[in-house]
Amino acid sequence: MALPVRQQVTYWGIAMALFAMALWYLGDIMLPFVMGGAIAYFLDPVADRLEKMGLSRVMATAVITLVSLMIAAIVLVAIVPMLIEQTIALVELAPQFSRDFMTFINTRFPDLLKEGSVVQQSLISLGDAIQEHGGDLLQGVLTSAVSVINIVALMVIVPVVAFYLLLDWDNMVEVVDSLLPRDYAPTIRLLARQVDHTLAAFIRGMGSVCMMLGAYYAIALMLVGLQFGLVVGFVAGALTFIPYVGALIGGALAIGLGLFQFWGDWVSLGLVGAIFVFGQVIEGNVLTPKLVGSSVGLHPVWLIFALSVFGALFGFVGMLIAVPLAAAIGVLARFFIAQYKGSKLYTGLAGMAPLETDDVQDE
Repeated sequence: MALPVRQQVTYWGIAMALFAMALWYLGDIMLPFVMGGAIAYFLDPVADRLEKMGLSRVMATAVITLVSLMIAAIVLVAIVPMLIEQTIALVELAPQFSRDFMTFINTRFPDLLKEGSVVQQSLISLGDAIQEHGGDLLQGVLTSAVSVINIVALMVIVPVVAFYLLLDWDNMVEVVDSLLPRDYAPTIRLLARQVDHTLAAFIRGMGSVCMMLGAYYAIALMLVGLQFGLVVGFVAGALTFIPYVGALIGGALAIGLGLFQFWGDWVSLGLVGAIFVFGQVIEGNVLTPKLVGSSVGLHPVWLIFALSVFGALFGFVGMLIAVPLAAAIGVLARFFIAQYKGSKLYTGLAGMAPLETDDVQDE
């Protein structure tokens, strides 16, 4: 005899509360395992495709691991040092940019920057603050990251966890499926497939779009000659998952830097703007429709809200799990709305004919 619904809700509610408490208290410890699981989920379709080509699961996992390690090594050796160098240089040159901007405003709009005016004092304070505290801010962020996130764990445990989870992914799915309550297993499988479809479309698709656009912006801006093109491309690509935000912030940063570097060279400055316009055209008409799809059920506002809430509650781990949980909550919300619309609570008394508009007018 099945348990009453009220008891089932109680038991599952306790399980969810315990899971939330585990995330709350073990968030930093779970970070390598969450990241390893995300990597394994991201690469599982690649392993499945290699298996269809004739490789065993062990060989497919080994091939993926070796290729991933080679790519990571190339990125760490060739790109990361240059990115850090350009970021530090950008922070150090910020006061000079501020002074050049003041000179430009003073030349074009002399009344705006009178001696002792509020605008002048604000610009001077901003430049001095960036120069004095910019390096401290970067150092503080790195120090905090080292204290909270064990670098050794990230560099060693994450690849190991990802390897074993990718190797046993299909077996784990079968074990979880065997533990589902038999009465609700078909419904849970249906919801799980919908969540997986949403996550696959968004995470894998948007991840690919972010990397492609980031590489495009960085390479194109560096070819044009923009001094901090790599940093701008990285920022624009990383923020692409929020529609229009990546292009707006990256474009504003690139054009702002271009004004200082290319003032008078309107061709180069126009090329900087054209790079972002072309990037948006490619993203909106080619990359996003092909890689993400027309709709994945995750509204940008809902994503921002989920990132803010889970980040505030569970820190960096919360931000990592925000998108999967947002997708799951969205699927569950649509499911319960469909159930509600099929219930008597929504339809009213069964068999009761709806009141016609003509009848109301006749009365």
